[in-house]
Amino acid sequence: MKSELFCSLKVSQSTLLKKVITKRKMRTLFLNPPSYEGFDGGAGARYQARREIRSFWYPTWLAYPAGLVPESRLLDAPPGDMDIAAVIREALDYDLIVINTSTPTVAQDARLAELLKDHYPAVRIGFVGPHSMVLPEQTLACSTAIDFATTGEFDYAVTDIAQGIPFDRVDGIVFRSKGTIVRTPDRSPIENLDALPFVTRIYARDLRIENYYNGYLKHPYVSLYTGRGCRARCIFCLWPQTISGHAYRVRSVENVVEEMSLAKGLFPQVKEFFFDDDTFTDNPRRAEEIARKIKPLGITWSCNARATVSKETLKVLKECGLRLLTVGFESGNQKILNNIKKGIRLEQAREFVRATKELGILVHGAFIIGLPGETAETIEETMRYALELDPYSIQVSLVAPYPGTEMYAQGVREGWIVQEGDKLVREGIQNTAISYAGLSQEEIFEAVENFYRRFYLRPRPILRILKEMLQDRDEFSRRIREGKEFFSFMAKRKEVVGEQ
Repeated sequence: MKSELFCSLKVSQSTLLKKVITKRKMRTLFLNPPSYEGFDGGAGARYQARREIRSFWYPTWLAYPAGLVPESRLLDAPPGDMDIAAVIREALDYDLIVINTSTPTVAQDARLAELLKDHYPAVRIGFVGPHSMVLPEQTLACSTAIDFATTGEFDYAVTDIAQGIPFDRVDGIVFRSKGTIVRTPDRSPIENLDALPFVTRIYARDLRIENYYNGYLKHPYVSLYTGRGCRARCIFCLWPQTISGHAYRVRSVENVVEEMSLAKGLFPQVKEFFFDDDTFTDNPRRAEEIARKIKPLGITWSCNARATVSKETLKVLKECGLRLLTVGFESGNQKILNNIKKGIRLEQAREFVRATKELGILVHGAFIIGLPGETAETIEETMRYALELDPYSIQVSLVAPYPGTEMYAQGVREGWIVQEGDKLVREGIQNTAISYAGLSQEEIFEAVENFYRRFYLRPRPILRILKEMLQDRDEFSRRIREGKEFFSFMAKRKEVVGEQ
């Protein structure tokens, strides 16, 4: 009888201990992991790739839950040039590690998870981001070291886990249980974005903003979101088709203005703020209201935009501190724009650029090589179109068919895709993932460098850059560095493609 009572008490104590352990709040590390040199794997980049010059976006998606979880830490390894050994050292004493992964890096991120488990066997590890959302079961299959993967916006899912709530009671995740994969109910997209913390507080707490560079923004800069999602239906764009959605959910104007006022005080050294919403100008009246209310702060700011913004709105934004717009022109061929559901006409974009030049607003133009319908002739059209528009600066990317996008589904269906998964990049450099009849991988790959050379090695952009260098000593040093990085990058591209 005594023995039975002892066993009963032992079981009860064991059960109670398990409950205490299960509900114990976890000290949490939010990690943007190291990968290739100069590679921005999943922080805020829509294209996970190393750019032509040193360029890093802020890990804004990780900063939100880092602000929700008490005593957490945000560790952004790539801009800090941290290697795996350094990350493992920094992970000491954490109970939960949340890793932002991407399609090109998920395999090596899984190996990092294994190393972390080797050093800290009790640690829980979760993978978040668009890749885990689209392919959660495959993400878990990468390694048994991954305890869970999130299936949507992960702010509150990882917060629940950090608070000690058992996996089976946390919506929006996939996890293992007794040898099987369990998927909990999906979470609805967050509607009240004002309830989320200010990411700039987390930047100030955990990041060194001087580590963040962007070729077309002043340095140092700070980027943040005023909303999530994009109503546009471009078939190639990763974020709206996966984690952020096609509804443009926004913070209140008052909430945005409050954070901008805070950020100005937190970062007196910042020369420019960037609103990194997929399309900040999607609601022009709201954009104008935000602009008018931050005007008294006297800050310089830039944002993403579509080439559909009216001249009247542009004028208001310019008068209130707008310096530059990042605009996806993508192609100079109307049929290709129709193929990708861009929802814009070439002449409309021409009128938009004319308006920005009249108002003194700079434009950073984004173009993509290898979109559906691409031929040698359409590549030439796009290059001529870019020369005609003559924006302040450009970026040229290879089409990236990421899982979860309509571009990927179409590429699989039509047999266009020649590289998938971690082969979308090679040593951190974008790889040619698409091939068409009459247009080879090599031709698509080589067009990028040709495009850059034809655009920048002209008198007008050369004189523009020289003028800026002569007017500002910091700009002089920066442009010299970026020039060296650009030509070094192009040499590396040739080396990488030659190894394939």
